[in-house]
Amino acid sequence: MADIQDNVIDMVYKMQRFSWVDYVVFVFMLAISAFVGVYWGFLKKQTTQSDYLLGGRNMQVLPVSMSLVASFISGITLLGSPTEVYMYGTQYSYIIIGIFLMSIFMTQVYLPVFHELKITSNYEYLSLRFDNKVRLFGSIVFVIAMIGWLPIVIYVPALAFNQVTGVDIHIITPIVCLVCIFYTSAGGLQAVVWTDVIQITVMMGAMALVAVKGTLDVGGFGVVWSRNMESGRIETPNWDFNPTARHTIWNLVIGGLMYWLQANSVNQTMVQRYLALPTLRKAKWAVFLFCIGISVLYCFCLYCGLLIYARFYDCDPLQTKLAKAKDQLLPLLVMDVLGGIPGLPGIFLAGIFSAALSSLSTSLNSISAVVLEDFYKPFYSKQLSDRQTNWLLKGVVIVVGVLSLGLTFIVEKLGTILQLTMTLEAITMGPQLGVFTLGILMPWVDALGALVGGLSGLVLMACWCLSAQMAIARGYITHPHKPLSTSGCLYNYTIPQINSTESVEVSSILHVSYMWYTLVGALVTMFVGVVISGVNKARGKAYVPPAPKLLAPQIRKLFREPPHPTDDQYIRAYESQDGTTNKSSVMHMKDLK
Repeated sequence: MADIQDNVIDMVYKMQRFSWVDYVVFVFMLAISAFVGVYWGFLKKQTTQSDYLLGGRNMQVLPVSMSLVASFISGITLLGSPTEVYMYGTQYSYIIIGIFLMSIFMTQVYLPVFHELKITSNYEYLSLRFDNKVRLFGSIVFVIAMIGWLPIVIYVPALAFNQVTGVDIHIITPIVCLVCIFYTSAGGLQAVVWTDVIQITVMMGAMALVAVKGTLDVGGFGVVWSRNMESGRIETPNWDFNPTARHTIWNLVIGGLMYWLQANSVNQTMVQRYLALPTLRKAKWAVFLFCIGISVLYCFCLYCGLLIYARFYDCDPLQTKLAKAKDQLLPLLVMDVLGGIPGLPGIFLAGIFSAALSSLSTSLNSISAVVLEDFYKPFYSKQLSDRQTNWLLKGVVIVVGVLSLGLTFIVEKLGTILQLTMTLEAITMGPQLGVFTLGILMPWVDALGALVGGLSGLVLMACWCLSAQMAIARGYITHPHKPLSTSGCLYNYTIPQINSTESVEVSSILHVSYMWYTLVGALVTMFVGVVISGVNKARGKAYVPPAPKLLAPQIRKLFREPPHPTDDQYIRAYESQDGTTNKSSVMHMKDLK
């Protein structure tokens, strides 16, 4: 048994061929990111809040579009998507249809409202449309979701680094995080966007390199295709209407549409970049370019999943423990394909870390904007100087960055990252999308309806998603994967005995596909919001109709514009809904009349 174990360890060691050239390439990537932070933070100082958070609202379409792709494609996607194809096949690829449907809804419904209001935080919209309580609900949910998501973003590339170098994840993670915290806190949105441009270029290059070289090594595209066809991994759309089916064309297109709609249309990390563009037309172009870029990267990721199977079709590295975790499959392929060429593994790993850095830096910058705009300004009358504002924003970036770094020690105890991430995100994504949709599309919904609806959706989704994830972790819910074989392994290994899990009946609701979570959360929020608002109206509770600019362009045409309330009516309305007078919102509402 010891000899067999030594043989596997020897194979793992042979796959860890990270040379000094690779380390130089990797360090060079980190150095470029740090230099960008120095340039925008010290050589071209961000003198105002608008400069730091929105790039002066004068950024260009192409770099912003590249930044959007870079920040959304994290290491979770780069490593999780190939694993998805290797284990379950190509059904997941149909989510790309949902991405392009999202662009239509976003550019026609949500984006025009946010861009016309010239706000910094999209949660400011909630105070203009409802009140400060709803705004606080939205911003708190966003910050909690980000703090839960960022440790996963940090941990994933560290897992890849460990696979190709053997360096402990607890050593590399702090180094990379500190570089990211530095350039984000120093340079603001300009530094974030321009490092994203560099990083998305590295990402695209790394994935293309692996795809081309890997295809040549296994014998060409024909071999890749035939081996995956024979194993059933190349799949036509699954038209099953069963909501418990893990992936179908219905949950990938409809559920995927709702997932992407929340992630791109009402999420501060993405909206902040669209608001940095000077015109609505340019913002719409950025959405279109984002969809193209994200689809291209998804195709690369999914194809790499096919490559992994084509290479290891007769010797599954998971069963032999050549890969210690499912999400180390792509790094394993990279070292097998590129390991003999000094510098190329370094480029790939730089691409993986680029994805993580872009997501981390964008999220930190957005959280700082939310803390200033949604936690400080609505509740404190003291006006901060530019210097004080600068210190507050940078302090938030540092504190949240260090907190996220600490939470990575918890993340490493969790399971497969792609489904886990989308499941945990759905707890907050559905209610957030529901609250914004109530405001933009339903002018009769009031603040209490939006708040109770959002809280109801949040509680329901937390109970549902966490219960389902717990059942999966305990082995009560399993999803059969595609066939895997070890018949062609040329090294000795032993397959560890897996203790059988006691069969336990769980509620059928827990078997519902995770792709439906965001849609359900949004629908519950909207339903409760409409009911509560209807009850309030029946009770004769005072309600000031929203200004037309707070509604989607399509609703403005159908909604008869109400008589303009007086300033006193606005103030009384905010006092009755919020308990305190939100002076900034009152002034903004007066401007919208």
